[in-house]
Formats: sequence, structure tokens, C-alpha cells
Amino acid sequence: MRKILRVAAAPMFAAAFLLAALSAPANADTTGTTESDAEIAQEWQTAWDTYHFTDTTPPAPGSGRSRVTNSISVDIDAPMPQTFYKYSDFNNHIGRNPFLKRVVTHKEWPTPPALYRNLTAIEEIPYEGTIVVSKTHAQQRLHADGFYYETDSWSQPNVVTHQRIDFKPLPDGKTRVTENLTFEADSSLIDFVAANGTASHQQLQTALKQAIESGEL
Repeated sequence: MRKILRVAAAPMFAAAFLLAALSAPANADTTGTTESDAEIAQEWQTAWDTYHFTDTTPPAPGSGRSRVTNSISVDIDAPMPQTFYKYSDFNNHIGRNPFLKRVVTHKEWPTPPALYRNLTAIEEIPYEGTIVVSKTHAQQRLHADGFYYETDSWSQPNVVTHQRIDFKPLPDGKTRVTENLTFEADSSLIDFVAANGTASHQQLQTALKQAIESGEL
């Protein structure tokens, strides 16, 4: 059911990306990813400067923006340190998120106690015989000392997400992964964005659990 929701949602998101592409072709297009990594890095910087997507201030009343927070968990039969490093590596999400094709890391640096990464995740979404390319610009902050990471991101159509993913050791060498997800979007889209976004994360959790437990990762 979660996979069906994710796949069924693709045309609606793709349609939104097509509309967004008319005014912001650098962030959503139907011609494939032709930009260089340097050009994608500039798009990341533009999104950072324009949307301030690490700002967690709630939308102001009357702004036309809304916010929804959900929490999902999964238990993985693998030790916590191993699970943390494999789960938090976004390159391991490629092939497990059905549309994710590439992750471009623009910058990585330590600012204790966290390791910072500025990156762009590139998805290719089928829509009416063409491929819509979506770029999600994000900053990830890994806290290996506390076994959690945070990610803030922005993507078309002006969707901001704030995530905190916690890793907790369980008996018998297992790990519980809890994702706290906050979605912010235009009020007319927020219910769809939150429902589809949560379902997408649940599907990815299941795929990562299987890959880690099987030794594939």
C-alpha cells in the first residue's frame, strides 16, 4: 500500500513540478539532468539564500503556509553504530527510493560535535511518457556522538522538510530508528505533501531495513 501511494503520487508531484518549471526551470525539468555538479551547487546556494530552509520558525498566520509533523519507527536487526552509518549515508538510499538516481555532495566539513553535508538529491519521476527531474537541496548534520542526524531540505513546489532521525540500541544487538518528520508547504498542498512524504519515508525505512539485515549494505 505504501509503495502504491508513493507511485500513485508521482504524477501529482510531477504535474506540480511541471508548473514550477515554467518559473524555475533550474529546479524541475523534463529533459533530464544536464547541469554540471558546479551548476547544481549554484542551484543549492540559490535555494539556501532564497528559502532559508534550515529555519524552523513556524509559518506565520495568514501566510498561506502550513506545517505537519509525523513520527515513524522501524526496528533493524543490526548493531546501532553499523545501522547509524549505513542508514545515514544518502548514497545507500539510491535504488531503495524508487526515483532517486543520484546524490551530489557539494561540501562536507566538521563543526564539532557534528559533521555537516550540503547536498542535492536528484529524482527522476515518470509522468505521461516523459521524465520529470526533481532536485531536493538539503543540509545534513550527523551527530555521531549522540547517534542521530538532522536534515533540512527544500524542493519544488516550495516544500520544506525538517527531519531528525534517532538511533536507539535495543536488546539482542538490534536498533530502533525513529524519524521525526516536519513538512511545510502551501496550505492547499500540505495534507498531500505530509501523507505522501511520510509514506515515502516508511517505504525507504523498509528497504533500508531489508538491505542492512541481509548484508547487502
